[in-house]
Amino acid sequence: MKKYLLSAILMIFQLATYAQCAMCKANAETSVNSGAKDLISINRGIIYLLVAPYMLVMTVGLIWWYHRKKAQKAALD
Repeated sequence: MKKYLLSAILMIFQLATYAQCAMCKANAETSVNSGAKDLISINRGIIYLLVAPYMLVMTVGLIWWYHRKKAQKAALD
């Protein structure tokens, strides 16, 4: 019950974080205004910033799951 309450509180008091989007937009506008037609590097940077946290969380989750499963198997033996 406590974790549901904490989740609800965190959802209610969210902070608006538009910094990354504004920075990417400003960078893209500056590049286009200076004559650059190739914005692939900006897109790759956005993808990198998007994927890196998910990969980190997934790795930690898999390690946790593996150790938990190993501990349960040891408890049964």
